[in-house]
Amino acid sequence: MQAELRFISSLEKVFCERYLEAPKLETVSGARGERVSFQLALKCSGNERLLIRVETDLGLPVVLREVRLVPCEYPVFPDDDFVLRNNAGLYPDPLVPLTPNADGEYPFRPSRRNWHAIWFSVDIPEDAPAGTWNITCKVRQDPVHYAPWGEGNADSADVSLAFTVLPYTLPKQTLVNINWFHTDCIAKYYHLAPWCEELWAMLAKYFRNMVAHGNNSLYTPLWTPPLDTAIGTERPTTQLLKITETNGQYDFDFSLLQRWIDLAHQCGIEYFELSHPFTQWGATCTPKIIVNGEKRFGWHVAATSPEYRAFLDALLPKLLDFFRKNQLQHKVFFHVSDEPSVPHLEQYAASSAMIRKWVNEDEFPIIDAMSHIEFYRKGLLKRPIPNTLSVDAFQREPLEERWVYYCGNWQDGVPNRSYGMPSIRCRIMGVLLYLYGMHGFLHWGYNFWFTQYSLDQDNDPWKVTDAGRAFIGGDSFNVLPGPNGPIDCLHYETFHEGLQDLRALQALEAKIGREQTIALIQDGVRYPITMRQYPHQNQWLFDLRKRVDNAILNASSQTYRA
Repeated sequence: MQAELRFISSLEKVFCERYLEAPKLETVSGARGERVSFQLALKCSGNERLLIRVETDLGLPVVLREVRLVPCEYPVFPDDDFVLRNNAGLYPDPLVPLTPNADGEYPFRPSRRNWHAIWFSVDIPEDAPAGTWNITCKVRQDPVHYAPWGEGNADSADVSLAFTVLPYTLPKQTLVNINWFHTDCIAKYYHLAPWCEELWAMLAKYFRNMVAHGNNSLYTPLWTPPLDTAIGTERPTTQLLKITETNGQYDFDFSLLQRWIDLAHQCGIEYFELSHPFTQWGATCTPKIIVNGEKRFGWHVAATSPEYRAFLDALLPKLLDFFRKNQLQHKVFFHVSDEPSVPHLEQYAASSAMIRKWVNEDEFPIIDAMSHIEFYRKGLLKRPIPNTLSVDAFQREPLEERWVYYCGNWQDGVPNRSYGMPSIRCRIMGVLLYLYGMHGFLHWGYNFWFTQYSLDQDNDPWKVTDAGRAFIGGDSFNVLPGPNGPIDCLHYETFHEGLQDLRALQALEAKIGREQTIALIQDGVRYPITMRQYPHQNQWLFDLRKRVDNAILNASSQTYRA
């Protein structure tokens, strides 16, 4: 067996090809309460099946997942400069769990003379002892699979790194982190009817996955969300509210909503974000809402129609009382319509008034993705969520809370998570969220597995990763559907690392103040770090994190040498 092995950082992307330019990783570190990730890159010269053994005195579980490749025809925006590559091809992203055999070794089959990667993760508990331990990975040829025409090679290869647990604990995440959860995609892919017991069990797996990656808010389908739906079409019905109407009197059953909230709380969810009450990009129509077992509202009903006004007037007081009984004040977010543009200003204002008639924003905040500042200046929204391209204009406004979102099909070097981009462009968001003083982050795609406008609802996201050549690969989902639950993606883990960087910066601020923390971030950078301009080198981010860790420990009168 002739194998090349090296540990590399989590910010490298390993493509299935003969050459790899990635520096060897010899040490990693993390605080208590942090997930530390790194990769094993390996290449074999022959047609071999391998066995991988992990030996460590760390005393913590080490999780191994193969970095699989998926096809993508639209990996980045064509004119974007800060990318790894922009051609169609196979891209590393899904992290598929490896299963050890009876001897504790992980079977693995690489392709001949190409590099592959295995993702290592270690979750450090908050009561872990500080110190440095060794992690060694040994690789040998599987003797069961020696070729019958020749003797196998019993040689093995190994590589090691030092793993340090730092003597401080990351503080609890304060950022409200939203990635829209698409219940209908779960039901459709797994062929599960809403709201059967099997669906509830599957939802719990995805809820726990979200919490494990710093997603603390859950998009909640009071009715089928009017998101990414072609005009005149509809998405599969996923409505939590049971609604009946008799002689103009509405009755609402909140039992399914109660179960949803209880399950989410059990899984660690803190906030709930309600499905939009008006259609996307202008608030002109109503969402699909089932009443008396039939579709009552949808594209065929205008947003400000008398019948919809009467419906909201009947629902909202009872819904708010339900949330108050569940002590969810300040934990539930309402919407109006997603990303309206200036021509929709009057329509948005009229639709918004129907919600604000009942909803006190100081009790139940209203948020919307909204990158046109005119809406805020006219007092239509206290908590706008601009995109990364327009956020600097909003930073100059006296906002009560500061939010930001990003999605695909953008360039100009702003952070994003697509397949063709370097991973630092995803992880850097943690530093930027700190510098901008953000209260919340929004992304639309935790698990949108349909194609654009939900036209192909039987789409296989393992094969079509760009929503039908509409969204850059990685934009529309953080997880892929596995046979028994979610399969994490590399860009999902990388963004979570950025959230951990944010928490480390907040820990430092608590000790030395915000001004000095910002100075530490800017040290050595000759320009103000912004969404459009920030260091592009992996090593800069690693060095920054070491300086933050050291500053925390020094401020705590403890010593640590990175």
